[in-house]
Amino acid sequence: MENQQFSYEFLQKLLKCKAKMLSGGKKFTCETCGKTFPENVQLVRHVRIHTGERPYKCEHCDKTFTEKINLTRHIFTHTGEKPYNCEYCGKAFSQRFTLSKHILTHTGEKPYHCEYCGKTFSQSSTLSKHILTHTGEKPYHCEYCEKSFSQSGHLSQHRLTHLKPKSYDCEHCDKKFSMNSTLVIHRRLHTGERPYSCDCCEKSFMSSTALKIHQKIHKPKKPIESEH
Repeated sequence: MENQQFSYEFLQKLLKCKAKMLSGGKKFTCETCGKTFPENVQLVRHVRIHTGERPYKCEHCDKTFTEKINLTRHIFTHTGEKPYNCEYCGKAFSQRFTLSKHILTHTGEKPYHCEYCGKTFSQSSTLSKHILTHTGEKPYHCEYCEKSFSQSGHLSQHRLTHLKPKSYDCEHCDKKFSMNSTLVIHRRLHTGERPYSCDCCEKSFMSSTALKIHQKIHKPKKPIESEH
């Protein structure tokens, strides 16, 4: 075997790499929370979470960022530049992540699986929302009352009931509502009207939402396939 000559710089890098492997790849420690990182540059980025430092400033507006890559992505919103092109339809995007999500509409790929029912989803965020229907978790809390919701969009819609003026009065009691649709549903408590009927049984409901929740009891649960 021929003798190979290695430069001093190469040997230094090799020794550093070996040292990281022996130490489990965790060398740089955050003094605030104790987290460890294999590279000092990763530690520097992490520390900004604690210090609040945002050294990268946009020249077009007042926004600042902790990482240069986030600033670069943000600048595209000002310049209109869209460097990421879809190979299927040619549509252009300003962020690679947005392109990746778009490509799934062409491929039909659904890589995110629900561990409870086996349903698959193209986006992890959609899976996260779906899982809440199984766990019953409601992480979004209204700051005006004690109600909580499984989705942020539902909380936003509910919050309007506190912020909007309540100009819709119930003629049967002294309650007021910010939306006419809410008043219509409430009025049925007085009239007894239940216009939404279940196709599978004889039950009827005052709102379409209540009917949809009820109809789930008629749907057979999909068995979870066990791995062999």
